[in-house]
Amino acid sequence: MKYVVLVGDGMGDYPVEALGDKTPLQAADCPMIRKFAALGETRMVQTVPEGMPPGSDVANLALLGYDAAKNYTGRAPIEAAGAEIPMTAQDVAFRCNLVTVTEDGIMDDYSAGHITTEEGQALVRSLQETLGREGLTFHPGVQYRHILVWDGGPATCECLPPHEISDKPVEGNLPAGDRQDEIRELMELSKAVFADHPVNQKRIAEGKKPATQIWLWGQGRAMQLETYKALYGLGGGVISAVDLLKGIAKLAGLEAPDVEGATGFLDTNYQGKVEAALEILEREDFVFVHIEAPDECGHMGDAQKKTFAIEEFDAKVCKPVFQWLEERGEAYTLMLCTDHRTPVALKGHTPEPVPMSVMKGPVGEQDAQAAFDEYVNAGDAQCMACDWIQEILNTSSD
Repeated sequence: MKYVVLVGDGMGDYPVEALGDKTPLQAADCPMIRKFAALGETRMVQTVPEGMPPGSDVANLALLGYDAAKNYTGRAPIEAAGAEIPMTAQDVAFRCNLVTVTEDGIMDDYSAGHITTEEGQALVRSLQETLGREGLTFHPGVQYRHILVWDGGPATCECLPPHEISDKPVEGNLPAGDRQDEIRELMELSKAVFADHPVNQKRIAEGKKPATQIWLWGQGRAMQLETYKALYGLGGGVISAVDLLKGIAKLAGLEAPDVEGATGFLDTNYQGKVEAALEILEREDFVFVHIEAPDECGHMGDAQKKTFAIEEFDAKVCKPVFQWLEERGEAYTLMLCTDHRTPVALKGHTPEPVPMSVMKGPVGEQDAQAAFDEYVNAGDAQCMACDWIQEILNTSSD
């Protein structure tokens, strides 16, 4: 039995007037997604435990069968694990976004205009040279996503994700609580490092948004997970462009290969990600394929791009993976999920239930379509996602 999980990050939404009062999932041309829904079982699932933030960290833990209420320590330590950044027991990791804040203090862009990895890494290297010291290390990552590891750093301060305050004043949304002044000071000092940096000068000359400062959030101490081998007797891997998912994979004892050209946006290397997933399935029995683009388009507030991202996921990931599984002619279980909603009207995450389909194959030459959207079961949750995933995967160890 091969177990395959296909995740379109942030696909859930609300009706959008520009889409004829449909959600992007309803408006998208996605025949494979609707085929899986028709030929499998579709439920509305709760991916975010009550009282926890609706982040991709918490929600993707659920889609891998982990209860974040029992395991979660923070987003940044997961990403540090994905980037193979060592942490001691005293270390606190922070997610370090490169952001664009306007002169009048508005969070204009949580990703600094989707800055490139090369540009982002150059800026973070300058941060390390200027602000880094023993016990305070800036680690370059992918695009706008980077990591700060702080020996003895503040772990309990309330730090909002920048994508949750898009188009809002920074004042009133700055880190608050224990040692807030230390965190705010680093964010403020980064402005001078970036102000006349060659990367920003070039971006401004090209009409692009500059990275005006860093934004620190998602902090926590190192996290531990029980491995897939111990839980289910399964080996396999996670295919993703982002360190968050790679970190969960490594903590779960799963492979997390780097795919050339995987960006986490619409320009990602879909074919390369599919090929990496199928290479793992040739050797192992489990793979989790994560596509970030719908979430990014939701954060941009762009309904048309989000709809297109869902269509790309359908055509360039769902279709070739399904064809490969069917051509083998052997038993498989395919799980189609989204981790949370990222409504374009809000440009942030929300914790409402999302659809999930589970299809057992081969299914042969059946041609059927069914709804895979936010209105399955009238939008009401039927179970926790982690519980359903555990139920499915536990059959592998029976």
